[in-house]
Amino acid sequence: MNKRITGIVTYHELEGGFWGIDTGAEKYLPINLPEQLKNNGSKISCSITILEDVMTIHNWGEPCTIFSFSTLDI
Repeated sequence: MNKRITGIVTYHELEGGFWGIDTGAEKYLPINLPEQLKNNGSKISCSITILEDVMTIHNWGEPCTIFSFSTLDI
């Protein structure tokens, strides 16, 4: 399933560390977060594909892939 989200990039030091996107209502765990988005606290808008049958070691967020994005001014 594809969807467009807007949220804040967050870094979590749990379970070896990982990047996530928090929309306030939902949490997403992108498996392909581009390097230029790896900035804790950045506000972004992106199109994602939800990965239905993927499990991760991180007990946080819904796994997804990003296929387009833009950064937003806070």
